[in-house]
Amino acid sequence: YVMLLTLSPYTPRYRDRVSPPGVMIRPYLNGFTIAFNVSQPSTWQPYVDSMHHFLAAYDDKVQEEKNIECVSGQYFIQGGNESEEKKACQFKRSLLQNCSGIEDPTFGYSKGQPCILLKMNRIIGYRPGAGIPVSVDCKVQKGNESDLRSVDFYPGNGTFDLMYYPYYGKITHVNYTSPLVAMHFTDVKKNYSVPIQCSLNGKGIINDVNRDRFLGRIIFTLTIGK
Repeated sequence: YVMLLTLSPYTPRYRDRVSPPGVMIRPYLNGFTIAFNVSQPSTWQPYVDSMHHFLAAYDDKVQEEKNIECVSGQYFIQGGNESEEKKACQFKRSLLQNCSGIEDPTFGYSKGQPCILLKMNRIIGYRPGAGIPVSVDCKVQKGNESDLRSVDFYPGNGTFDLMYYPYYGKITHVNYTSPLVAMHFTDVKKNYSVPIQCSLNGKGIINDVNRDRFLGRIIFTLTIGK
């Protein structure tokens, strides 16, 4: 009991061995295979519904009510007592542009050009990129590189802005919404299973550990039928 009294409910006591962040994608329904036929809405509608549900917390009005506008390009370091509630920076879904679900409520799935969202796992106190934003790139994991001809990234050039870091934990950073990078697969080989690897790139990022497919990268399969 005495030892428990020395632990902080706000931050882990030991953070010197925290590994670089893992990543996850949305939608995530049936494992890491996203498969649908453009001509059959019933095959892609579950992905669309999942995306809208996930992005509800990112609605522009929700973000404007709960969070503040921050200065882009620099860490948002907040002092004061560790028990004080921390402010969170706005991440509006409109930043995702063609992958926001605003202008195209099907997120490209009805056109065979699906959007997939990438988010980093939250690590208390972590400042990714050592002052330079972490970026995302995607490539064919195995096989013919021409199977993936074009990917657009949002926001901007597909980076995680520094202003969303560091994260102070769920107890005090109550309105924090993780920044996202949207990947718009505008030209993928149809009627074929294309294994894709999307990776984080930046100082301190590890993305080449074969035994861990989520550390700094994620591998999934796109199968888009006509």
